Amino acid sequence: MTNTWELLLQGFAVAFQVKYILYAITGCFLGTVIGVLPGVGSAGALAMMLPIIFKLDPTGAVMMLAATYTGVMYGGSTASILLRVPGDTSAVVACLDGHEMARQGRAGPALCIAAIGSYIAGTIAVVGLMLLAPPLAELALQFTAPEYLMLYVFGLTAVASFASDSLIKALMSMCLGLMIATVGEDIMTGIRRYTFGHEALWDGIAFLAVTLGLFAVSEVLVNAKKLREDSLGKVLEHRIYIKLSEVKESIGAIFRGGTIGFLIGVLPGAGAGITSFVSYSIERQMHETPEKFGTGVIQGVAGPESANNAASAGSFVPMLALGVPGSATTAVMLGAFLILEIDAGPMLFQERPDIVWSLIAALYIGNVILLILNLPMIGVFVQILKLPMRLLLPLIIVISITGVYLSDGLVWSISFLLLFGCVGYYMRVYGFPLAPVILGRVLGLKMELSYRQSMVMTQGDIWLLLERPIVIIFLILSIVSLFLPQILARITGERKVVLDDDD
Repeated sequence: MTNTWELLLQGFAVAFQVKYILYAITGCFLGTVIGVLPGVGSAGALAMMLPIIFKLDPTGAVMMLAATYTGVMYGGSTASILLRVPGDTSAVVACLDGHEMARQGRAGPALCIAAIGSYIAGTIAVVGLMLLAPPLAELALQFTAPEYLMLYVFGLTAVASFASDSLIKALMSMCLGLMIATVGEDIMTGIRRYTFGHEALWDGIAFLAVTLGLFAVSEVLVNAKKLREDSLGKVLEHRIYIKLSEVKESIGAIFRGGTIGFLIGVLPGAGAGITSFVSYSIERQMHETPEKFGTGVIQGVAGPESANNAASAGSFVPMLALGVPGSATTAVMLGAFLILEIDAGPMLFQERPDIVWSLIAALYIGNVILLILNLPMIGVFVQILKLPMRLLLPLIIVISITGVYLSDGLVWSISFLLLFGCVGYYMRVYGFPLAPVILGRVLGLKMELSYRQSMVMTQGDIWLLLERPIVIIFLILSIVSLFLPQILARITGERKVVLDDDD
């Protein structure tokens, strides 16, 4: 332990050099700006930084990439909260309560708690990365296809069970997302499915077209109807800074989200998206009035935003300790390591401790810089919401179309964007939740691959999966999460009846 602290101090001593601090500030700023843009994502942001790092020394390059990563994870939440335009999977959950807070004149507190939560959770994750990297990497190796399959099932059931007052509607939304995920080439055989002969569907329906259509374009349609009916009301005066009482309300969610995000982020391939959904579900289960989630509850922003930031640090564990990328972003980072002639893996801690501990120090410093940079900028960000609706709605459409087109260069994707905008509008009108659709689209292919690999492992005998302890644990959690809302609602209703009778 003493040696660990000494190495960490050496890492900070290197990272606090003026030129490296400037690299970190540059990375945080560029990451935040890029993160606001839909379609780029953290992996794309790091890929855009590769030409820049060629001219830097290895330590400086690693620090700039790490700072860019932390900046992207925070920047994605800004557009989600203000405009309901999520840039990638991890930013989707911020739309649910974050945007509702913005509509109520509380955009400042939403952005503040996102920044504070990201900082605290990032600190938790850095401490975890420092102390637990080798043992957690060994634990991650225990997850094979069956364990991942049940992890994904748990994520879907946890979100679907609390996404709506109607479990049937939530499950229907989830199934829609899973159906969308099956379009395109079969991941194991290469056979094209549900493409109806159209080349545009060979690679499936773009995630960004589905997400921005359901959330951003549907938001435009809802507000356009209000604009036509002159029912938008007056422009709200937004509170910029957060109250101490709101921070106290959120602190538990931040620590829970940070812990959950780091532990799930360690698993290769899990990604920050599922962590934010799982965190949101847990916060809703633990809240005194879960039915208020989706109407602007601050814990609905604090938990998921903390989780996705912690997951980003957690994904470095398998990369550093095993040389196995934990996400698409760390895959880009691993490629940068190869360019810089750094061999990630078990020997990295012994052969290049300067790189490892400078990276860990950079992740922490990046969180501090983000807090310093973004808290004073919240007042500027909030001014976006004061634009007249007749200007703001076209701006959202332009951003959405640009983001979708830049993501794959296909005009067809714009058509899907508009199609899912209409689908999202009618889903909102008839009370169908949107979040399960997105999670189904994200996890669909992963679930299918894990299931088929599991069947190969067990030679088609699904019951053999129940011999694996981790599978049993996630199966029990999935069943409990699916029926827990109904149980809690019944208990709460009985208590209310008893109280009324006492009166």
